[in-house]
Amino acid sequence: MPHVRSVSIGVWLARGSRHEPQEQSGIAHFVEHMLFKGTGTRSAEDIAQAIDSVGGQMDAFTAKEYASYYIKVLDEHLPFAVDVLSDIVMNPAFSLEDIEREKKVVLEEIKMVEDTPDDLVHELFTENFWADHPLGRPILGTKETVESLSQDGLRRYFQNVYTAPNLIVAAIGNVEHARVRELIERAFGALPTTSEPITDAPPRVFPCTIIRNKELEQSHVCLGTAGYQQDHEDRYSSYVMNTVLGGSMSSRLFQNVREKRGLAYAVFSGLSAYRDAGSMTIYAGCANDAVSELIDVVIAELRRLKDEPLPQAELQRAKDHLKGSLMLNLESTSSRMSHLARQEIYFDRQFGLDETLEGVERVTSDEIQRIARELFGNDGLAATVLGAVNGLEIPRERLWLG
Repeated sequence: MPHVRSVSIGVWLARGSRHEPQEQSGIAHFVEHMLFKGTGTRSAEDIAQAIDSVGGQMDAFTAKEYASYYIKVLDEHLPFAVDVLSDIVMNPAFSLEDIEREKKVVLEEIKMVEDTPDDLVHELFTENFWADHPLGRPILGTKETVESLSQDGLRRYFQNVYTAPNLIVAAIGNVEHARVRELIERAFGALPTTSEPITDAPPRVFPCTIIRNKELEQSHVCLGTAGYQQDHEDRYSSYVMNTVLGGSMSSRLFQNVREKRGLAYAVFSGLSAYRDAGSMTIYAGCANDAVSELIDVVIAELRRLKDEPLPQAELQRAKDHLKGSLMLNLESTSSRMSHLARQEIYFDRQFGLDETLEGVERVTSDEIQRIARELFGNDGLAATVLGAVNGLEIPRERLWLG
């Protein structure tokens, strides 16, 4: 992107929380924290000051199938950014003192989810939707697993996972490919070149109903069905269908749940897609006595997608919304850097914006109806309700989509 003066560069690890053993649940996320706590030559404060001294931005996150460490700087500071990134990703100190201190920090992060009901309801939903599978486990781990992490265990995990075959470097902005390649070769040349293969089976879906009573002002509701994996041939159709259902302010759920009935302030649908599985979830926060009505409205909308062809004007509006939001998003170097890295992780290639836009434009009303019938099957919705709903019952037949 030669018209900008910045560079976003990220080191992406194609391993996440689904690839860790159950007894070490949360170790991928914990290692991400530890990489900022100091290296052989820099303290945690040195790392923070280094980035601040050039007005840069640095952050990291861990997801179910990958982790990312990225820096955004002015183009002239790219060599410096590569130096800092390679230092934290290759030479973490893992000092005992830092590990014990960071355990307390991560335990507070876990408590924060417990105190944030719209996050907690999604955690509870996923845990039961993909029960007994790593994709269902929380990325942060649990109090017990985090407390049991050891210095040896962390070092062993780091040595096995942070290797050349698992790492991708993505850079976007005012850069030259050959120059970036030269900097990366020099900085990351010492990375180990072998990696342990991973063997994990796709998850099975358990469409169960979970009701958890918690003293809250509002009930938080999560409903969902299986979705498509990242590289599924019908992925564009599912993006458009999600936009129609609950992915925008003109969506059916927003209009019928919030605007026409006033049942919720927040209501939306979303897709989660992984290498071998996916889910479509609908979230809403509503009054404790409105949960049943809310569920009925959502089910009516899902059935309507199955039973009635999508009007052409509504289909085109959804496509234009998707294309517009994608293009606006990709004007940012950091968003485009993430986009590039995820394409490499899931597709082993990059495809241009035009290919994505064409994929969206090709979607037809018939395809939307076909995938609605495929995804909203007769075994019903999985449901999780969190709130002051003591005594609430949701019989399975109420969640039937037939």
